[in-house]
Amino acid sequence: MPELPEVEVVRRGLERWVAHRTVADAEVLHPRAVRRHIAGPDDFAHRLAGHRIGTPSRRGKYLWLPLEDTGQAILAHLGMSGQLLVQPHEAPVEKHLRIRVRFTDTLSTELRFVDQRTFGGLSLHDTTPDGLPDVIAHIARDPLDPLFDDEAFHLALRRKRTTIKRALLDQSLISGVGNIYADEALWRSRLHYERPTATFTRPRTAELLGHVRDVMNAALAVGGTSFDTLYVNVNGESGYFDRSLDAYGREGLPCRRCATPMRRRPWMNRSSYFCPKCQRAPRPV
Repeated sequence: MPELPEVEVVRRGLERWVAHRTVADAEVLHPRAVRRHIAGPDDFAHRLAGHRIGTPSRRGKYLWLPLEDTGQAILAHLGMSGQLLVQPHEAPVEKHLRIRVRFTDTLSTELRFVDQRTFGGLSLHDTTPDGLPDVIAHIARDPLDPLFDDEAFHLALRRKRTTIKRALLDQSLISGVGNIYADEALWRSRLHYERPTATFTRPRTAELLGHVRDVMNAALAVGGTSFDTLYVNVNGESGYFDRSLDAYGREGLPCRRCATPMRRRPWMNRSSYFCPKCQRAPRPV
């Protein structure tokens, strides 16, 4: 799944190429792409036409395009393979094109939603007074948000009585951190993924948040992480942070700190990658 850096790269591209343009028409080419829009494909297309796109916004992994004059927003679920691409009108149609949005101006580009596996989609939702689509109002702020409250996060972490990786992936505590960047931040912090959150001191929490932010900013600088052609920016270009990963996907390779072979363990239908020497497992209680 794309994580915060990948989604932010797409958001920045949309801000440059789509913001403040007026929709001429929208065409839904596959009904599954708007299955979260309960009123159906025709209603979705009708509600977009004639409205101006505001500044694209993001919270954690969630991305939306406000409709400036409506109190509504287009929420994008990228899923496993969804891509929002800005393409010239005459560009060949992608094999898995699901939705296309044309604009009233003369820039000769359109917005396309392409999704190979059709797990993602677009939907229209009312927005809260804070401007969030109402269906994601429960999602916590992400660590790159200027209004993220480090102290509140620490207190919630201590109360949660769980383990640290589960906490990092809990969208009600902190948003935008997925499996890859959790493993990377935990490796940098020398923390085992099963460490109980009740043991965290304020300095330990502050150190971990610092590494989470460092990892995400480093990924943003190179366009995010791409393990295949599915994670791309609006121009169809992949990110390169996978070449700099210290933990994720490095099973059997030497730890970049101590040279101990990295390990992988099954974890919640995913995998956790860690160094058994630098990130020692907590003692059983």
